[in-house]
Amino acid sequence: MSVTTTACTQINGSWGTASLLTGSQATFSQGRQVALSGTSAGQSAAWSNVSPGTYTVIVMCSNGNTAGTQSVVVSSAPTSSPSPTASPSRGVMGGVGGSSTDYGTVTLVAGGALLGTGIVGAAWYLRRRTRPHRL
Repeated sequence: MSVTTTACTQINGSWGTASLLTGSQATFSQGRQVALSGTSAGQSAAWSNVSPGTYTVIVMCSNGNTAGTQSVVVSSAPTSSPSPTASPSRGVMGGVGGSSTDYGTVTLVAGGALLGTGIVGAAWYLRRRTRPHRL
């Protein structure tokens, strides 16, 4: 299993470390730690012989900042298939599909306007229904 990040900067020849924690481990130092390697374009770390289960990956940059955490589920798979990889573009991010997409301000404003229009329209329709009909 491997993790890739672009959030760390090299200090004194070190990018930082990544730690793989099982459910019973609570802190960075309790996990299987691996040094990050790479370039300024991207750093990575890999673990071998990872048993099936749920893990937490924590990336700690050499400057002491946490690049992020990610929950990873490793399932048993044939040895010919590639190993699971967590590789978000901005540090380690959690969530369900699409969580690493950065929507722009225009998209968020347009979505909010549509939601607001729907609420106002529903309120107007329900208010009209409560008035008695006159001939």
